[in-house]
Amino acid sequence: MPRSTPTSPLPGNRPGRFGLSARLLVLTILFGLLAEVLVYLPVVANYRRNWLSNRIASAITAALVLEAAPDGMVSDDLARQILASVGAKMVALKTDDSKRLLASSDMPPTVAIATDLRSLTAMEAIGDALDTLLAPKGRFIRVVGDAPMHGQYVEIVVDETPLQQGMYDFARRWLVITLAISTITAGLIYLTLSLFIVRPMRRLTGAMMRFAADPEDEAGVIRTSGRSDEIGVAEREFAAMQRQLHGMLQQKSRLAALGLAVSKINHDLRNMLAAAQLFSDRLTETDDPIVQRLAPKLIQTIGRAIAFCQSTLSYGLASEPLPTRRRIALAPVVADTRQLLGLGETNDRLAWVETLEPDLQIDADPDQLSRVLLNLCRNAVQALEGHVTPDASPNRIEISGRRNGAVVIIDVADNGPGVSLKAGQKLFEAFSGSTRPGGSGLGLAIAAELVRAHGGTLALIEQTAESSGATFRITIPDRPA
Repeated sequence: MPRSTPTSPLPGNRPGRFGLSARLLVLTILFGLLAEVLVYLPVVANYRRNWLSNRIASAITAALVLEAAPDGMVSDDLARQILASVGAKMVALKTDDSKRLLASSDMPPTVAIATDLRSLTAMEAIGDALDTLLAPKGRFIRVVGDAPMHGQYVEIVVDETPLQQGMYDFARRWLVITLAISTITAGLIYLTLSLFIVRPMRRLTGAMMRFAADPEDEAGVIRTSGRSDEIGVAEREFAAMQRQLHGMLQQKSRLAALGLAVSKINHDLRNMLAAAQLFSDRLTETDDPIVQRLAPKLIQTIGRAIAFCQSTLSYGLASEPLPTRRRIALAPVVADTRQLLGLGETNDRLAWVETLEPDLQIDADPDQLSRVLLNLCRNAVQALEGHVTPDASPNRIEISGRRNGAVVIIDVADNGPGVSLKAGQKLFEAFSGSTRPGGSGLGLAIAAELVRAHGGTLALIEQTAESSGATFRITIPDRPA
């Protein structure tokens, strides 16, 4: 068979421009940005909270100073210095008895919002941080925190503008740092996944495309990388499949070439047999009694040989003719098989035993049934050649037949060496099921196909400890009425 011309893969089978590698890169960037957003807001909110906590801590220190002043009185200059150090416009202390204003600017500012650090939750902190980032400049906020010693809380009023500016500066620095870290991490993840997943998958895909373009090229078998993960398993399984298919294609090529040669030989052989049949017809005109007795057998044998040549051509076309079934007696077909093999009922070399139910009939094509029995019995004769039984008993071929309802069962058995387990696995495959050196393996394959055409089965019966040899069982059911 000529080697198939390599063809390019179909456009729909080619990897697109936006392949696995590009998708992996885009997804890595998107997930990095998502992680950036999820981390960014809590970090900025925590910066705002710490900034306000530091102002509360400074206010607590100022409150202690103001509380230590004689009679709680401080000069205006000292109060302004304390407020400037705290960064607040007002400092107040709430005690159990009263709320005391410790220091205040000349013009108390108008408070826009209030934040209580004592009960601030994470979600509230994120919301307040977003509010601060989007707030107009010059806004003042009221902040409440825990007070020392006997006080309940400390309250301050601060300008939000420095806080807002600090949050912007911190956010920019954090964004640059995290983007750099995310970019490096995403790049490392991308390179790692590309090295361990994308490139091996691209290599595996390329091997598939090359094998699809020319499956008969043995150089296209993928070389496994020896990995122990899922990709390594896929490579090994794909390589095994490639080798198996390559072997099957080689066998199919050889069979195709052999089939072509057999068809040519068979065509000429059929013509020669047709000529021999014409000559053998002249033998019926002689008066010799021996010729008169043997001529019909010779004509019948040549006719069957011609039919066999025709059926061989049909087998080369992957089809057998449908059986022409009718009710026939089984005994004459068995006797005819024995004569075609040149065997007597008993002799020193081989014993022929028939165990058939009286008047057993079978619904089958007589010619095809004869081919089945001839193939099985010829295999048995070949298996018994040179075989010596342990008890020195003669070699034996036994054909038994019985009816079980609408099914006829025929057993062809011998007491030869039997069939090995390895040979039994491909017993009915053409060119694979031969059990002897030099055998083609076609006989059992043809017999099984003919029996299947009758709706029956051909199987090898398992041997028992008490029996030896091989037993093939044919089951052919009657056609429905």
